[in-house]
Amino acid sequence: MRFEMRTRAVYRPIVENKYAVRTFKLMNRIDRLTAILIHLQSKRLVKAEEIASRFDISLRTVYRDVKALMEAGVPIGSEAGVGYFIVDGYHLPPVMFSQEEAGAMLLAGKLVEQMTDKSIRDAFESALTKIKSVLNDPGREHLESLYSHIEVRPSVTDGMQEFPNRFLSDLQKAVVEKRAVDMEYMARYRDELTQRVVEPIGLYYYGSAWHLIAWCRVRNDYRDFRVDRISKLTLTDSTFTNHNHLSLQEYVQTVMRNHGELHEAVVMFDKRTARYIGERKYQHGFVTERDLGDKVQMTFLTSFLPSLGRWLVTYGTGVEIVSPSELKEVIQAHIAELVEHYKPALAALMGEKIS
Repeated sequence: MRFEMRTRAVYRPIVENKYAVRTFKLMNRIDRLTAILIHLQSKRLVKAEEIASRFDISLRTVYRDVKALMEAGVPIGSEAGVGYFIVDGYHLPPVMFSQEEAGAMLLAGKLVEQMTDKSIRDAFESALTKIKSVLNDPGREHLESLYSHIEVRPSVTDGMQEFPNRFLSDLQKAVVEKRAVDMEYMARYRDELTQRVVEPIGLYYYGSAWHLIAWCRVRNDYRDFRVDRISKLTLTDSTFTNHNHLSLQEYVQTVMRNHGELHEAVVMFDKRTARYIGERKYQHGFVTERDLGDKVQMTFLTSFLPSLGRWLVTYGTGVEIVSPSELKEVIQAHIAELVEHYKPALAALMGEKIS
């Protein structure tokens, strides 16, 4: 009798744990089925391999899960060798966001505030409000508390503030619908607006600014337009096809191949100067830096040494060129230009000191 009771006492936790594990696995599958359904609603077609990779499950499990969703009444269609799709008109009721998901959206919103224009900021703010509306009280309190503890430093750009900078949403629409846009644009280093009709192939973020990559009907070639230099923009009724255009990725690869040889430049800054460089270094090909005590050594990769040289000259005696020798020559040429330009002022200054 004692042996029997002891046996039951020993094995009861094991049996209870067995059911707990089974329940845990069941809940995991329920969560996964919900996530798969949400993923199916996010795209027109979803391949089984994509689902398997996203949720780290086998293809056999994917087929079983999709079958379970169909048996539960979800209208899922399939195209042999292509993928699964949700029949038009079906939508999953609103779901709750976890604190981590809501926090990720808040963080994205902080980036949107500084890295996009008004059209995108307004749309994202509306979307974030809808997300907050389906959060429970603890979730909303979590976001409100987190909001004041995250900040994104504004990018340092030379964009001209007199331009509206509110065309990203329209340009997204033009890219998707393959519609030509008519715009007024001010090119860099020019003081006049030009009228352009372009066929957008994509939007590309680099150098702390958004760029429109498009086929220009005026120049009959591809052009790179900074979005914050567009004065006016109108979506036309004229459409185009992609058959004769490079994709955005192909354009970027072509530019990189034709951009010329990259030069490695090693520059030494004193600590005081390095403190004021900020994000400008990224616009000139910054790669790495080393703290050497009272100095900071930075390495740059650039295809255009004159541009890097002109930038470095602005920091005066706080900069020392380590390599290459070509960059030293560029700096010397810039200094010679400055001396020549300010020669009258220098002569007058020296005359005053002598007298």
